[in-house]
Order: sequence, then C-alpha cells, then structure tokens
Amino acid sequence: MTQEQIKLVKQSWKLFRNIDPAIVGDLFYSKLFADHPSVKKMFPKDMSQQYNKLIDMITIIVIRLDQLEQLTGDIAAMAQRHTGYGVKPEHYTAVGESLLWTLEKGLGKDWTPEVKEAWETCYGLLASIMITASAEAPAA
Repeated sequence: MTQEQIKLVKQSWKLFRNIDPAIVGDLFYSKLFADHPSVKKMFPKDMSQQYNKLIDMITIIVIRLDQLEQLTGDIAAMAQRHTGYGVKPEHYTAVGESLLWTLEKGLGKDWTPEVKEAWETCYGLLASIMITASAEAPAA
C-alpha cells in the first residue's frame, strides 16, 4: 500500500467509526448472508458481540496500518482461528465484497474511486496474509 492509500483508509474509517457498530455489523452480515447463505452456519445466532468484534478488528488493523509488518503475526493467528471455524480461502472474496459494499453504503459521497482503490488494496493485502496463514495452519 502507498502512504496515500493508508491515509485514505484511515481518514475514511474515521468517518465510518461515527456509525453505530450494530448498524454497521447488521448491514455487513446481512449482505454477506444474503449473497452467501452457506456461511451463516459459521456464526452465532446472537450476532451482537460479532458486530463489535468486526468493528474492533478493523479499527485495530486500520490504526496500525503504517506498521502492518508488526501486525502480520496477529493477522496470521486470527486466520488460523478462522480456519478452525470452517473458513476457506474462497470465503475471503465473499467477505471482501461485503465489506467494500458496506463501506460504500456507509461513506456515501465520501466513497470516491481513490478511497475504493485504497480499501481494495488494503483488503487484498490482508486477505492474502490470512489465506497464506490458513494454508499453514496445523490440521485439527
């Protein structure tokens, strides 16, 4: 990621953080489950804690985006935990599509082509780290 892309992701997430996590989480997971109903079984019936986990995870990553190499171990560990829940490499595409859609809806006029490209680059990088770590996860 370029420094400009990092700046755009951080600025846009700061705007996005003003939205209630329950609304963001509901929008994100509703989109994910509507487009990919088979993944719903990987999640709890009560999603309220999941909404906060999603927002907290993205916030931590965005805050530390300029030191991503220091975060790689944490991202890899998260990916390995997700493998235990049944997450497969193709699920990262579904999550990315839902995340970008949710960001677009939440940011409205602030979702510019440059912001979209920055988020696509950011998510692509994170998904790549997670997919690689998932492949290295020990068999259960």
